[in-house]
Amino acid sequence: MTTTEMTREQQEEYQKQLVEEKGERDAEFLVKKAERAALRSCLRDKYRLPKSERDDSILEQAGDEVDVPEELLSMVEGEGGEEEQSASLLGHMSTLQNMDMDQMKEKASATVTGLRSKAEDKCHVM
Repeated sequence: MTTTEMTREQQEEYQKQLVEEKGERDAEFLVKKAERAALRSCLRDKYRLPKSERDDSILEQAGDEVDVPEELLSMVEGEGGEEEQSASLLGHMSTLQNMDMDQMKEKASATVTGLRSKAEDKCHVM
C-alpha cells in the first residue's frame, strides 16, 4: 500500500512507528559506539598510549558503565600473552650474560663434532 492509498490515521501511525524504529536504531548505535570507545580505552591503557578526548566524551554520553563484550575483552587479553613471552625472553637474555661463554663454545663444538661423526658413520659419501 502506498502513502496515497493510506488513510490519515494509518499515515500518522506509520510515521510514529518510523520515529520509534529510528530511536531504537540510534540507541543501539550509541551503545555500539560506546563499546568501541571502551575497547579502545582498554587498549590504550594496556599499551600505555595517550587517552583520547573523543573516546572520553563518547563514554560520558553513554552514561552508565559500558560493558565491552567478553569476546572483545578476551581478544585484548589474549594479545598480552605475546608481551609476557617477550618479557620472559628478555629476562632469560639477562641470565645469558652471567653464563660462561667458553663453556658454551666447548659444548657447541662437542655437539657438532658428535653429529659429524655420526653422519660420517651413516653416510658413505662423507
